[in-house]
Formats: sequence, C-alpha cells, structure tokens
Amino acid sequence: MQSQNILKRAAQGFILLSALALLSVSIMAFSNPQSVMDLVHVQLTNTDAFSSIRGVYGGVGLTIFISLLYLMVRDVTKGLAFLSLLWGFYALSRAITIFAEGALGAFGRQWLVTESVLFVLAVGLWWATTRNRIASLSLQAETGSF
Repeated sequence: MQSQNILKRAAQGFILLSALALLSVSIMAFSNPQSVMDLVHVQLTNTDAFSSIRGVYGGVGLTIFISLLYLMVRDVTKGLAFLSLLWGFYALSRAITIFAEGALGAFGRQWLVTESVLFVLAVGLWWATTRNRIASLSLQAETGSF
C-alpha cells in the first residue's frame, strides 16, 4: 500500500511539473507573444501573428494546464497517458523536422532531449501506475473486497 501511495504521488508530481511548465509558456504568450518567438529568433510582424501565438501558446497552453490539473486529481493514469502523447508528439515533431528541413539549432536539440526524457518518464510512470492498478484489482477480486 505504501508503494502504491508513493507511485501515485510521484505521478501527480510529474503531472504538476509538466502542467506548470506549460503554464509558464502560456503566461509568457498571453503577456508578450514576441517573447515566446524570441526563443527561436522569429519576429512577429502583424497583429494576426501576435493573435495566433497568444491563441496557440497562451489559450491552448492554459487549456492543457487546466486539463492536467483535473487529471492529476481525478485520474492520474489518464493524465500520464495524455502526457505520454503530448511529450512524445513534441519530440516526434522535432525529429520530423530534422529529416524534413535539416539539423536543429541549439534550442531545438535541447528541447528534443528534454521532451524525449519527459516522454520516457510519462510512459514509465503510466506503465507502473497501470500495472499497480491491475495488481490492486486482482487482489481485490481474490479477496472479494470490491
């Protein structure tokens, strides 16, 4: 039971860390969209560009943040599955860029590593949580304590 609780807290901590990381970019995008694009040396030149960065990095990021908080409290396993997809597809997008457009710069390389590590952590925590959940249900079935 103690290991089950530790695993759940570790998973919730991972979900919270991921949510806060996404929230920080979201806040930056809402307050100053150009600051987000400065990270990749792209200049926003019109109001539609500012609006798009606010919408995608700000609005979508805030939506993901809220969703992760909900999942952290209500269904840790689904939160980890969601983060597996999120971090995995971020990393995949960077890998596709390498093959389609060429080598990444320092920013892209650093984030490819970061997102890949976060993907592996999310999958590992998801697997452990799912395995633990199945074992718990199996034990309940054996003892008749549903």
